[in-house]
Amino acid sequence: MKAKLARDSHTIMTEMVLPNDTNTLNNLMGGRLLHFMDIAAAIAAQKHSNRIVVTASVDNVSFAEPIRLGNIVTMKAQVTRAFSSSMEVFIEVWAEDIPAGIRVSTNSAYYTFVAVDQSGRPIEVAPVIPETDEEKARYDSALRRRQLRLVLAGRMKPQEATELRALLLGEVS
Repeated sequence: MKAKLARDSHTIMTEMVLPNDTNTLNNLMGGRLLHFMDIAAAIAAQKHSNRIVVTASVDNVSFAEPIRLGNIVTMKAQVTRAFSSSMEVFIEVWAEDIPAGIRVSTNSAYYTFVAVDQSGRPIEVAPVIPETDEEKARYDSALRRRQLRLVLAGRMKPQEATELRALLLGEVS
């Protein structure tokens, strides 16, 4: 399967925070933001795989700044690395108060998607080619994040996580 450039999955999605999206403090509800993020990240994964994708996991999402009613939320997502049928997607989120001229970074996370066929069975995806220093750094560290996810999910034994062991214990595999 022919490898694809990481930039080819680049996705930008923009939403306006409306009253139905907010809590009683007039801030965007966390679940609504996660919904927006999942859509943007899924689009990036679909662009890379040219397949239907399903969300397999979401890494830690911390809410650094509130996103207020009327703010514009912009999400930028891109596939960082692909494995056999799964893809890791990095997503960044900004909130913008256009009248005030203020734009702040509010969230970032790594999502994992699995490409599936029409029957819902996992299907192979193309490898990723990183080009920029930032893409290369995310690509290089993706295997460690993948191993950590698998260990935490009980799908990999800690002693099998060679990249994690090397990082945490200074072991060379």
